[in-house]
Amino acid sequence: QVQLVESGGDLVQAGGSLRLSCAASGNTAGIIYMAWYRQAPGKQRELVAAITSGGPTNYADSVKGRFTISRDNAKSTVYLQMNSLKPEDTAVYYCQVTTYRVYWGQGTQVTISS
Repeated sequence: QVQLVESGGDLVQAGGSLRLSCAASGNTAGIIYMAWYRQAPGKQRELVAAITSGGPTNYADSVKGRFTISRDNAKSTVYLQMNSLKPEDTAVYYCQVTTYRVYWGQGTQVTISS
């Protein structure tokens, strides 16, 4: 089992920055993939960014150049640095971790005011 604790969500103005964190605990040795998803009201959950254990990353087109995903394997933590935030980035952001199964965090609210 893996437990996930997210933090960093907040209310900020457009153009601002936030850093989300997701700390994994439990059976973290088998983590091969860590990702951030988001879900805005009335919309489907979508992939924002992902990073494998080897380091390669993947981003949604809408966040390329503005968001950066990184991970600290020693701390079993994944981060999402979000810059130049836009109102359309408003959503609940979820951490996802994959071992032999998929785990989800509880979500953290990000609200961007115009």
